[in-house]
Amino acid sequence: MIILSSLEKDQTAIVHSLAGGQRFVSRASAMGFIPGTPVTMVQNIGKGPVIVYLRDTQVALGHLEATRIQVERS
Repeated sequence: MIILSSLEKDQTAIVHSLAGGQRFVSRASAMGFIPGTPVTMVQNIGKGPVIVYLRDTQVALGHLEATRIQVERS
């Protein structure tokens, strides 16, 4: 298991779990970060925003938010 923010561009992984308070988990789930969902890293440049491709759309997250999403490399 790794955190989403550790993926490099074009790497694909499967969402495993979400860590954080209920507000974050609810928001992330509404954006499509549900366990079992594949994600592909589009942009990850240091401390800036993280952009992933998820469920036929691109989603931008803050770097800290991306550290709260556990994924499994596929």
